[in-house]
Amino acid sequence: MKKKEKMPLSGVIVLDMTSVLSGPFATSILGDLGAKIIKIEKPDGDDSRKFGPFINKKSCYFVSLNKGKKSIVLNLKNNKDKSIFIELLEKADVLIDNYKPGVLEKFGFSWKYLNKNYPKLIHSKISGFGETGPLNNAPAYDIIVQAIGGVMSITGSDKKNIARVGTSIGDITASLFCVIGVLSQLILRNRVNRGSKLDLSMLDCQVAILENAIARYSVEKKNPFPLGTDHPSITPFGSFDTLNEKIVIAIGNEKLFKNFCEAINDEEMLRMKIFNSNLNRNKNIKKLRIRIENILKKNKASYWLEKFREKGVPSAKINNISDLVENPQVKYRNMIIDYEDRFIKKLKLPGNPLKFNFSKDKKVAEPAPDLNENKKEILKLLRD
Repeated sequence: MKKKEKMPLSGVIVLDMTSVLSGPFATSILGDLGAKIIKIEKPDGDDSRKFGPFINKKSCYFVSLNKGKKSIVLNLKNNKDKSIFIELLEKADVLIDNYKPGVLEKFGFSWKYLNKNYPKLIHSKISGFGETGPLNNAPAYDIIVQAIGGVMSITGSDKKNIARVGTSIGDITASLFCVIGVLSQLILRNRVNRGSKLDLSMLDCQVAILENAIARYSVEKKNPFPLGTDHPSITPFGSFDTLNEKIVIAIGNEKLFKNFCEAINDEEMLRMKIFNSNLNRNKNIKKLRIRIENILKKNKASYWLEKFREKGVPSAKINNISDLVENPQVKYRNMIIDYEDRFIKKLKLPGNPLKFNFSKDKKVAEPAPDLNENKKEILKLLRD
């Protein structure tokens, strides 16, 4: 049995009518799971083909999200291209788009039409705000949904210095929920022998990942605010200065706090009423931080990280990306892989975090397609 045939989604055909990030990241994961991804692009291509960085005029942004896919250009205003799209729908298991609501309908491909003519087709639609509600047609990018979704209000160093999360969590969260949704729809189809539609909102997904912020507001009637690297409920839990650089420490229970105090040779702190429970430490975090950093600043980060390792205290250096790509754990898990094609000869990309016992990790990524590169191959698929 070939390696490709071992994957869970081998034989599944996905029509990818998405661009930029939320959709392409989702279909990239489905591709890693073995699905065949046919990327249907508008005549000027996925917008991200124009995003840097570039190598030999090819977008590495695009490459990182579209490796292993097949590209065909279809203009649904053109009757011939529309006919090709209809033929593809007959072959497809899944259709994913991230157009604004109403775009596919404008071309005659409403869910009512799709479900009637292709009853086993699964459709997953990602949009900024979903297909219903007062904002359903509003434009949305990652920073917009981070802002409306409350995530930005609890991210940053303090109330005056809020920040966008450094990775595009508005898009990525929607991507992950999209994959969960598609896999669930495939399971349902196996049971009832019919397709279904998923209406996925980036804003909904931001609300869903707010962890305990909504519960905290509901109980305390106060808006949570940015705490820098600190945690709203667990203390000490954040970044701390040492003699030469910051490190992070995460003390999640009283046993760890005892081990921490022993590691920094400050067992008196254990007996102090203002620090003798997580609740008290949380109330007195400023005093606790000052006391801890006065000790940590006496030695370098490497010294303290070794001490904490000996005592089993969760702690870490704050890696930059160059540290990350050389990190022994990350490399051992094959999470940094090589990429090359006829334009790009040397590029590092993230690997696949799904480590199955029935398949071997790829150390080299499959090429991302040039615009319309696979048209003949895709049209041949329709004739088979």
